[in-house]
Order: sequence, then structure tokens, then C-alpha cells
Amino acid sequence: MAPPSRRCLLLIGALGVFAFDRFTQGQKNSTLIFTKENTIRNCSCSADIRDCDYSLANLMCSCKTVLPFAIERTSYHGHLTIWFTDTTALGRLLNFTLVRDLKLSLCSSNTLPTEYLAICGLERLRINSEAKHPSPEQSLHIHSGGDSNSKEKPVSLHKGWQTCMYISFLDMALFNRDSSLKSYSIENVASIANNFPDFSYFKIFPMSSNKSYVVTVIY
Repeated sequence: MAPPSRRCLLLIGALGVFAFDRFTQGQKNSTLIFTKENTIRNCSCSADIRDCDYSLANLMCSCKTVLPFAIERTSYHGHLTIWFTDTTALGRLLNFTLVRDLKLSLCSSNTLPTEYLAICGLERLRINSEAKHPSPEQSLHIHSGGDSNSKEKPVSLHKGWQTCMYISFLDMALFNRDSSLKSYSIENVASIANNFPDFSYFKIFPMSSNKSYVVTVIY
């Protein structure tokens, strides 16, 4: 049999590159952020990593160190997992940040204070508190006051800060309890600052006065 021509080999090589490119495009990496010893690591992972396995994350994911004061407010449209040991860094990472699919894993036995995180556009929340309670992972779907298949974008940007239409307040003390995730939602909230005066976030992140909001409290 005659050996394949050079043109044939080039065609086979091109098809191989195309197939590999299509394969890698089909693989959607997820974002993993973990805090440990006053450092923050931001990782892109192609596979799920066992919760709180820092060594495996550094080995299997593409990670970079982020200084706490250099954290920039951003949006996460894919899966975001955060491993944390206290609420300080978590607040810097999540308050008034757009996150659609969030998993929070407590990686210490610390007792957390009753503090609320304000998260924009949250559609699904998963929590793992196995380090504190030997309980399975919990999941909660949030339908944001309407059709979960709606194409309407829940967040718009205005002069560098986010104006949220759908806001979820997450009670961090829930990690201290061995109980099921619960939530309730209030629609058509015209003034969040007036309806939730105990939340001091709105002094830092001003909310538009000509919009109505859907507020979900998770506890």
C-alpha cells in the first residue's frame, strides 16, 4: 500500500486540531476560590475537587494568589465554589456580586457570627458544613420571583457598581446549625434600606430608588 500523501497528512492533522479544539471548548471550567492563612487563591478547575483539599486544588487546578485588598468586584455566570474559614474574606468576595450558581464549603469548626451576605441574582445555592457537622451537602433553588427560564438579566451595571434586581441575604449563622436550608422571598420591594434597616450594606452600595426588587432571605 502506498504511503499517504503529504496533502492527506496535512488534512488529517487539521482535522485532529479541529476535533481537539471542539473538545476543549465543550469543557467548561468552574471557578474555585479558597481562603487560607490570610491568602486568597483563585482557581480555574476542569474537574470537581474534594471540598477543602487545598493540596489537590493547587495540583489539579490553575490557581493564582490574590491579595485581599486587590479583590475586584466581578460577576460569575458559571459555577462558583468558595472554601472559607471565616466570614471576613467571604464578605469581600461576595457582597453585591452577581453569582448564579454558588457552593459554599466551611473548612473549619469555627462558630460563625450572625452576619448576612448580600448576593445578586442567585439561582442555586449549595452548602457543605461537614467540617463542623457530619451532614450531607444541601442544595436550594431560588426562583427569584418569577419564571426560572426567563431570559431577563437580573443585574445591570451602573457607574462601576452593581444595581441588583434580585438580592439574596444569606445568614452565615446557618453553618452553625445542623438543620435544613430554608428561604422566603418578598417581591416588589420599593425601598430595601427602609424595609431592611438593620442591613448596613446600603450605606456602601447605594440602591436605586426608582426600581422594585425581589428579596430572598436564606437561613
